[in-house]
Amino acid sequence: MTYEARADGSLTRPADLPLEREPLRAQTDDSPPFRRRILVRRLLAVGLLVSMAATFVMAVVLFFANGGASQFDSLGDVLVSVGIIAALAATNALLMMLLLAARVPAIDRVLGQARATALHAKLGEWVVLGLVAHATFVLVGYAVLDNVGIFGEFGYLWGESSDFVLAVVGMGALFAVAFTSFAVVRKLLPYEAWHVVHLLSYAAVGLAIPHMFSMSGLLAAGSWRRTYWVTLLVVTGVALLWFRLITPLLSSLRHQVRVQRVVRLDANTYHIELSGRRLDRLGVEPGQFLRWRFLASGLWWQDHPFSLSAAPTPTTMRVTVRVGGRGTAALADVAPGTRVAIEGPYGAFTHKHRSQQPVVLIGAGAGIAPIRALLEHTDMAPGTGTVVLRDSDLDRIPLLAEVAQLCDRLDARLVVLTGHRAQDRWVPETSADLTLIDLVPHLADADIYVCGPAGFVDSVIADARASHVPAQQIHHEQFAW
Repeated sequence: MTYEARADGSLTRPADLPLEREPLRAQTDDSPPFRRRILVRRLLAVGLLVSMAATFVMAVVLFFANGGASQFDSLGDVLVSVGIIAALAATNALLMMLLLAARVPAIDRVLGQARATALHAKLGEWVVLGLVAHATFVLVGYAVLDNVGIFGEFGYLWGESSDFVLAVVGMGALFAVAFTSFAVVRKLLPYEAWHVVHLLSYAAVGLAIPHMFSMSGLLAAGSWRRTYWVTLLVVTGVALLWFRLITPLLSSLRHQVRVQRVVRLDANTYHIELSGRRLDRLGVEPGQFLRWRFLASGLWWQDHPFSLSAAPTPTTMRVTVRVGGRGTAALADVAPGTRVAIEGPYGAFTHKHRSQQPVVLIGAGAGIAPIRALLEHTDMAPGTGTVVLRDSDLDRIPLLAEVAQLCDRLDARLVVLTGHRAQDRWVPETSADLTLIDLVPHLADADIYVCGPAGFVDSVIADARASHVPAQQIHHEQFAW
């Protein structure tokens, strides 16, 4: 079913689609602030990606700077050299992955969570392929040089070098991480189990370091090549330590966040209202999320990525949670006064990434929370906004009344789509042929913000791209791990 907001904020169901009211005024804003923000963000993103690519080039250059070209004299030398290059590239990719996972604010603002996560996953594939190539080429190469069998060479290295043993164990840990990253495997694991397995990537780096620095003379003590790799390792380690441990700890101590109360909205949805000190100085922008760790028995070891569903005040914050498993179900009973450790804010799902004046905000399920926050604070001219909410049933839509009131205040159009989702589409089965451009004729002139489950978000993006909306005008966050 499809509903539209009346002027008083209530909902009415129109008889037919498309709706009679003009959904969006074609009003593109090419003012200098918009253009300048877009240009700066693109330049920073290109600069960051080029810098990361340069580290891969540097890894190869350092190999050849150590006389690598002279190590291609025989078949065995060729195989070993190719294996070493693969190892350097894989190690570099792993360090870039860890930097992306360090939640460095500058990287988060430039790339955004979705783009950084996609790049992190792609680098993970390179790490696995690089390590497999390294192990294969080096083992076969040394076997050829020593004129022995592959198993004999492996046994020799295992018995002669403790660094080799540690590297093999570290590689096994990385393969375990890679295996649990496959979508079909990840769905079978609780998030907490998956998270614990992924912590092995840090152990794998530590186990591989001795083997890395014992590689012939490539990283010999006192060489500038060794200095480069040590610097890269230290920078990565410091970023992880500072942004994943020290900064969240200091932020939690500074703001003293506690649960104020839990407000039940329906059987599966509730608000958690929180209090704290100087919360307006957290720097949270509408649409961003924090990671919350509720320090109560049975809950302290879980962290939850929840977006704010309303702007923070100097002393209060609010998140809106939909039950999605045992962890979120248990939070509904968290006691008032419970301390909360916080990490963030994160995400580029903010109004600062807009490029056009008209805005289309699309949310499903728990993804409506950041949409509501964006709507509250996004500057839009009257009549240039469209909000689309999706859920299986009208009574299940969280924050619907608040969103309707905000739409009324901003003269934004609200469309509510209910019913089971059509296969491979984001719309209900009863409106399976409905597209975004049916709802928003001037779609290409608008920025689109979409948040919700991964399949829903992917379908909306595909719909928008099919309607020729430029990629830079589509902003999204997904609820997936």
